[in-house]
Amino acid sequence: MALQHHTEDGGCYFPLKVIEITDPDERFAFLAEWYDPSAALLRRYQLLYYPKDASVEMFDMKNQRTFLRRTKFDELHPEDLFVGNRVNIFSRQLNLIGYGDQYTANKLGSKKERTLAMIKPDAVTKVGDIIQMIYDANLIVTKAKMTKLTWKQAADFYTEHQSKSFFNNLVQFMSSGPVIAMEVMGDEAVSTWRKVLGPTDSGVAQKDAANSLRGQFGTDGTKNAGHGSESLASAARELEFFFPSTTGHGPSNTAKYSDCTCCIIKPHAISEALTGKILKSIIENGFEISALQMFNMDRVNAEEFLEVYKGVVAEYTNMVDELCSGPCMALEIHATDAPRTFREFCGPADPEIASHLRPATLRALYGKNKVQNAIHCTDLPEDGILEVQYFFKILDG
Repeated sequence: MALQHHTEDGGCYFPLKVIEITDPDERFAFLAEWYDPSAALLRRYQLLYYPKDASVEMFDMKNQRTFLRRTKFDELHPEDLFVGNRVNIFSRQLNLIGYGDQYTANKLGSKKERTLAMIKPDAVTKVGDIIQMIYDANLIVTKAKMTKLTWKQAADFYTEHQSKSFFNNLVQFMSSGPVIAMEVMGDEAVSTWRKVLGPTDSGVAQKDAANSLRGQFGTDGTKNAGHGSESLASAARELEFFFPSTTGHGPSNTAKYSDCTCCIIKPHAISEALTGKILKSIIENGFEISALQMFNMDRVNAEEFLEVYKGVVAEYTNMVDELCSGPCMALEIHATDAPRTFREFCGPADPEIASHLRPATLRALYGKNKVQNAIHCTDLPEDGILEVQYFFKILDG
């Protein structure tokens, strides 16, 4: 039993070292930061997660006191727990900045790797199937962006092959149409993703690994559907190329800002590994995804984007909470009369109503309730381009 220490205002805290020694349950500890908008302060916590009963506990590091007593919280999953992720605990958006103890670092961090997974121009329309293959391999997508490489960018990316005979053909192909670059994370991600890809030569893949990505979608050794980093070192370089951590923001997005509407795959749908299925449904129903990018919305951005619903929709605050609860994926949907036709395809905002009236719509298939209804789509035709611009010009500016 840990000793309680009472504070002057009646609160109590548990010294962290006592907890680590005496708590009999397995638990994982992380250092987390939360920006408190009312005080304009960055607050630091120790976040504890108990997998046995999916409960969480939080300690205020500065004041050395309990901030949140151990409470069951089913919305947080073990796969969400990695350094660099953003999690939402009872409407507080926490950035996980480090491991809280060596046990957690050893148990959860030792095998975690990040690698670049790129969908080549010949397989962009298969993005739904490919993302599903990523999740089926127990990997997760943490960043994603559709871009069209210039000749120079493609040549720079494949600079180590410059002396090879296939170099010009490869660069020509890679700059011939859009690609989708993704940061993929998981246990031994580099080798796991390369196994999903299959042999470099698609002909060999079709014979020896028919269920691999290249076995299903590749044509030859160059038009082979996907790319994967060869090592952790090359993964770091290649991820920096598309998702720079310092200056600039990498190759530009592919938004067209015409004949378009906005679709956002909501955080709950991404955490439930529905992204691939939703993208596949969109493409199979004749819509073109002309731009795609993952974003982590902060509360200010979410409130600004959803401001049109303030005072109009009772669920506005909950909608804001959902949109900034984790990564979302913004899409520019390109089609004739896109706002109207795509909105019809999404179905009524309430999935229960959608399942009765229009069971084949996105919200009927993948939504849970009026807030967690899988996707946001532009409601008013005149707002289609404006909503696309908000993500692909303002947030990605």
